[in-house]
Amino acid sequence: MIELTRFTGSNFAYQHLPFDRFLDDMAGLGRERLELWGIAPQLHVPELSDAGARAVRRRAESRGLTVACLTPEQVMYPVNLASPDTGLRARSVAMFRRAAELCAELGAGLLLLTPGRGFEDEPVAAAWRRSADAIGEITAYAGTLGVTCVLEALQRVESNLVNDSRALAAMIGEIGAPNLGAVLDTVAMAVAGESVDDYFDALGDRVRHVHLIDGRPAGHLAWGDGELPLAGYLEALDRRGYRGLMTFELFGDGTYAMAPRAAVERCLEACRGHVRA
Repeated sequence: MIELTRFTGSNFAYQHLPFDRFLDDMAGLGRERLELWGIAPQLHVPELSDAGARAVRRRAESRGLTVACLTPEQVMYPVNLASPDTGLRARSVAMFRRAAELCAELGAGLLLLTPGRGFEDEPVAAAWRRSADAIGEITAYAGTLGVTCVLEALQRVESNLVNDSRALAAMIGEIGAPNLGAVLDTVAMAVAGESVDDYFDALGDRVRHVHLIDGRPAGHLAWGDGELPLAGYLEALDRRGYRGLMTFELFGDGTYAMAPRAAVERCLEACRGHVRA
């Protein structure tokens, strides 16, 4: 059975609170490892220095916490690895290279990437090539720092390139980097009409990180606010031998940010009956 300790603490709903409040809450909720969302003012990748990252690491470690994954903001901001604008694409690659350096300073073994998107009126193959080349460059650099990258499929409204497990497997296979794995996001999975078994059939042990979150099927909701089958997901992850970490990616409609600890507590409580303490 999956252990409750494998659920990270994350700051996805803490953008309107001090970072130390987030760390205190996660320690108080018994979390041991963190997935950090790289947003301003807490962890804005373009502005965070090496010394600043090391200070974040010390603040976490002083509470018995370690950083496992860094997820830079990259979908709604001007970051796009598949952009036809060469300047924007180059700046996007540079941002992720910098994020890999920050992973090393934070002690985070994982850097989360998304594929970007091309123009809606251009051939998909052209944008796919730009995305694959950019991800290949980032993963190669991250590898020199001892960092593993994990690529996440997005909903069709977010990307026109990688929207399901088959496309994710194709992209990862084409890049062929040993330090590139996959993220299983239950909302993106459900929106694509897929299951946990579909992901593992397509990707096997390349699934190295999970965003376990409720939805209708979209929404990135706290468990109980949506309609997705939490117990079934946990059973399938256990049955397929998944041994990595899981994160509650609490975006919702913005209201979780008003009382984020309560939302995290609800997610943990929903899982307790299906996992080992």
